Amino acid sequence: MRPLAIFGGTFDPVHIGHLRAAWEASEALGADVYLVPAKVPPHRPQPVASAEQRAAMLQVALAGQQRLRLDLRELHREGPSYTFDTLTSLRTEIGNSRPLVLLIGADAFAGLSSWHRWQALFDLAHMCVLTRPAQVPAMPEALAAEVAPRLVEHVDRLRSEPAGRVLNMVVTSLGISATRIRNLLAAGAEPRWLVPDALLADPVLLEPYRRAAGA
Repeated sequence: MRPLAIFGGTFDPVHIGHLRAAWEASEALGADVYLVPAKVPPHRPQPVASAEQRAAMLQVALAGQQRLRLDLRELHREGPSYTFDTLTSLRTEIGNSRPLVLLIGADAFAGLSSWHRWQALFDLAHMCVLTRPAQVPAMPEALAAEVAPRLVEHVDRLRSEPAGRVLNMVVTSLGISATRIRNLLAAGAEPRWLVPDALLADPVLLEPYRRAAGA
């Protein structure tokens, strides 16, 4: 059965690294991928751009293809944007048999044991940990113990079961930082080839980062 995968974050702003990682994972898993911007991220400062502005950037960045789609459920929900709530709502929509996959970067995955109801996440979805070449995710003891019996080496396991497995997937390392992009925009530079051209074509989309620095 074709999996549904989600890729969350602040996307402040969305950049080529986000899109490339999501695209590679989608192709490898044979999955539809929802990009899910957080309204109130629990583990990082509030984004510079508003929820509406970040959604507008994502909508423009995803135009012209069907593999990656925008999902706004966290923007429509009050309170912290907990992944547990998002996966629960998706599982209710798609049923218990379709594979559901959380795409998560290795650094974020290493901190999973600090997330809201983190152990219950494995009951709702698989974890596809997006790593860089030669990167080995370091995990605290509690997380390592939870992951060890769930770890698989082939994407077929994520397609044949609805949830509960962990797969490390190497994706192209572009080394792009949203913080650096914000700094470039604040300095009046043009971050071409770091963000989609469509964002640069509409100066209003990136204006929050120039305004935030008083540029």
